[in-house]
Amino acid sequence: MPILNVKLSQSPALTPAVIGKVAATLSRLTHAILGKDPALTAVAIDLVPASQWFVGGTSLADAQQSSFWLDIVVTESTNTKDEKAAYVRAVFAAMGDLLGPVAAESYVLVREVKADAYGYGGRTQEARYVEAKMKVA
Repeated sequence: MPILNVKLSQSPALTPAVIGKVAATLSRLTHAILGKDPALTAVAIDLVPASQWFVGGTSLADAQQSSFWLDIVVTESTNTKDEKAAYVRAVFAAMGDLLGPVAAESYVLVREVKADAYGYGGRTQEARYVEAKMKVA
């Protein structure tokens, strides 16, 4: 049930079709590597003009590069360090394939939050966990 907040630098190549592929690719990787249910995965994408995104004091427009920032929120302790590292690598590679030359200073943050402080549909992940345990007993 992760939420993925994505910022993409705008370019002429960033068409609605490419934006859709970004969302689909991130959902697929989130499922394949982190084991998250695609039916519960939300992706929100914001576009930032390349002329307003700076790396080392130079705009991406001037550098003729793209960039992205992915902030994904997952429940604490549901993924290993190796899974998170593999996810960061895979996202960076996939974004390069989709966006063209991406600045090395493109970031992925896997943010882990406590189960009792995170949820959807009006229920926390902790409540879902306890309910599932009660059904097994």
